[in-house]
Amino acid sequence: MKPVHPQTRIGHVHLKVADLDRAIAFYSGVLGFEVQQRYGTQAVFLSAGGYHHHLGLNTWESRGGTPAPKGHTGLYHTAFLYPDRAQLADALRRVIEAGIPIEGAADHGVSEAIYVSDPDGNGVELYVDRPKAEWPRDADGNLTMVNDPVDLDALLAEAPASVQ
Repeated sequence: MKPVHPQTRIGHVHLKVADLDRAIAFYSGVLGFEVQQRYGTQAVFLSAGGYHHHLGLNTWESRGGTPAPKGHTGLYHTAFLYPDRAQLADALRRVIEAGIPIEGAADHGVSEAIYVSDPDGNGVELYVDRPKAEWPRDADGNLTMVNDPVDLDALLAEAPASVQ
């Protein structure tokens, strides 16, 4: 079977949430995504850089709902790719300042990632890619991703000055 075109991308993620305002407080208030359009108390579309939406949030089938129980199928996490390490550091600072627990952090060789959960228990990965030429490969050229620790203090030191 022929692979999908290499410029194909995931355009956006749309999440069911229990409380729209609480979800907006996390994705906009903490992570900094901008609200592009809101549909009353039922849905909102957010993005970075003025795009129509990278993230949709709705309560159409989930208002007041509870997180999916562990051990069930569903979304593992949504990953947000930052343009550079300084912007990942800024995201880390935002999460820490909001008192959101860091659930994990990993250097995968191809990327560095920080893992948290949103208020509805959805996994969120905040990450930055390394240049493709730096990705770890074996002697045959196959990717050899790893799961090494990330020095979060060193990463925080790279954050741009906070604008309050």
